[in-house]
Amino acid sequence: MPAGGRRRGAAEERGGARAAHRGPGARNQESMATLRRLRETPRHLLVCEKSNFGHDKSRHRHLVETHYHNYRVSFLIPECGILSKELKNLVMEIGPYYFVKNLPLHELISQEFINIFVKKGSCCALTYNTNIDEDNTVALLPNGKLILSLDKDTYEESGLQGHPSKYSGRKIMKFIVSIDLMDLSFNLDSKKYKRISWSFKEKKPLKFDFLLAWHHTGVEESVMMSYFSNYHIQEHQPEVSLSTVRDLQCPVLQSGELGGAPEVSCGALELFDWLGAVFTNTSLNNEPNNFISTYCCPQPSTVVAKAYLCTVTGFILPEKIHLLLEQLRHYFDEPKLAPWVTLSVQGFADSPVSWRENEHGFRKGGEHLYNFVIFNNQDYWLHMAVGANDDCPP
Repeated sequence: MPAGGRRRGAAEERGGARAAHRGPGARNQESMATLRRLRETPRHLLVCEKSNFGHDKSRHRHLVETHYHNYRVSFLIPECGILSKELKNLVMEIGPYYFVKNLPLHELISQEFINIFVKKGSCCALTYNTNIDEDNTVALLPNGKLILSLDKDTYEESGLQGHPSKYSGRKIMKFIVSIDLMDLSFNLDSKKYKRISWSFKEKKPLKFDFLLAWHHTGVEESVMMSYFSNYHIQEHQPEVSLSTVRDLQCPVLQSGELGGAPEVSCGALELFDWLGAVFTNTSLNNEPNNFISTYCCPQPSTVVAKAYLCTVTGFILPEKIHLLLEQLRHYFDEPKLAPWVTLSVQGFADSPVSWRENEHGFRKGGEHLYNFVIFNNQDYWLHMAVGANDDCPP
């Protein structure tokens, strides 16, 4: 499942070709400018907050439900050697997602598709193997919004109404189009629907490889396979990785001390870095002969004999993540040795949105993710992180 592999952009290649026709002075200045841009540290935003699941104003459910395009979910449980039956069953029953090759875009605005998938249950779609900063990219959100991120030529040829991408720079090369399928479905004879349908079918027909996921309680999962049987469609199950980490050095945390307390507990920022090291299997010992990483566990810390790490990779609906979060909340219904557990969720790097309908770009990373630290008293910490081309997390 691609998180955002990069290739050299067409614009970059064209820029290099133009530079070849300039004098040595101009080429040198351009090279120096490029080097400066490469050395710049891109802006990253990390928001940390704490709350309690029992609070009336707790935002945990809303944050999960409005982060639509998720490709990886991981949870870590210290002082745990065997996963409970309830958690394991939930992980194994996250459900399938689908890959449809060369699907015409007009299929997603048909009355039948809207009635079956958009109006009932939760349906997400995302173009596969497209780079948000270079290619045309499309996403369907569970609220029925169809988001198109189009290059300048495609946008002008389509005749659709949209607005320039906020991350285009001085020379506008990308445009964003938002189509409300729920609104369209109420009047399929409207001029607006006819214009969009004409654009997708005749004016500028577009085809993409799509990832799709749909969940509707009580309905057979094979419905989507049947619906797109005229196209090349494949059903995929998420990839699940289960492992036990032994003798893991863990930071000491106190739920009420988000910023940490000197020599007493670590803060949310330190934990965020530590989780990244654990999930990437990075050594935490800061050994002098280790030339890959000099990272070490923040202090104070404690060593746990066993920790259970589970990672699910695929195209995962927000509803499934919410069920997993609820199950982890109830992990502490019975006394446990672990004082806390974590749930981390990463979004697709090339999704046109991050949270809600906030425009998302790639630039140098494309990250948009969140992490819950769930304490045994039902307090929680929440990390929300985005890259350079994103609004501040909600």
